[in-house]
Amino acid sequence: MEVRAAVDDDAEGIRTVARASLDASYADALGEDAVAGVLEKWYATDRLADRIDAESVFYVVAESDGAVVGFAEVELDEPNESAAEIQWLHVHPDSRGEGVGVALLERAEERALERGANRVEGVVLAANDEGNAFYHEHGYERVGTHTVEVGSESFDEHTYGKRRDAEGPADFLEEHDVNGETVYVALDERERGSEAPFYVAYTDDERENTYGYYCSNCGSFDIVMDSMERVECADCENSRKPSRWDSAYL
Repeated sequence: MEVRAAVDDDAEGIRTVARASLDASYADALGEDAVAGVLEKWYATDRLADRIDAESVFYVVAESDGAVVGFAEVELDEPNESAAEIQWLHVHPDSRGEGVGVALLERAEERALERGANRVEGVVLAANDEGNAFYHEHGYERVGTHTVEVGSESFDEHTYGKRRDAEGPADFLEEHDVNGETVYVALDERERGSEAPFYVAYTDDERENTYGYYCSNCGSFDIVMDSMERVECADCENSRKPSRWDSAYL
């Protein structure tokens, strides 16, 4: 088995693995229509071609006997690429139990660190016992749970994170000085933004008193939220995007 960076010619193999993996893991739980909708949305020919060529995204694929048997899709936060999110990790059902998922995860982490990321996150539906155990077994902490909509139904999804610096594993709280006051930015509590993520900030390291949000696009704490819970940075107009369904399928 070879684990390598994806190229344009891998697109069809990636789609084939995603289809087989989703069918095996979630067709019963989510329904065939929901799975078909995910495949159409995330693995459409044009989207996949654009993602493989995107600067802020990288794919690693596992290849055996000339065929793609697994892949990971990872997106780095722009503009500083300090965080990487494993948006998908699929292994073909016929190749599960052979170490493919571990090899993909390790290579994805290596590539993320090479790009400058000091933390990696992954998401998996709560109902996916195998996927949740996988992250636990490989040094990830569960750092959050939220609800996602798949079709007309709601499901719980867990977020896992691993952070490190030059000396090894590191805490998820990052201290900032704001007008002489210490504010703690929780790097494991993230909201997607149009330009870069927002992170929840606290006035204490116990996370009991919320300060507000931190904009990772420009480093500002001047964040406003309207009655519809739309979050926007007053300095760079970075704004919160709607949530979507991401998960790992092992």
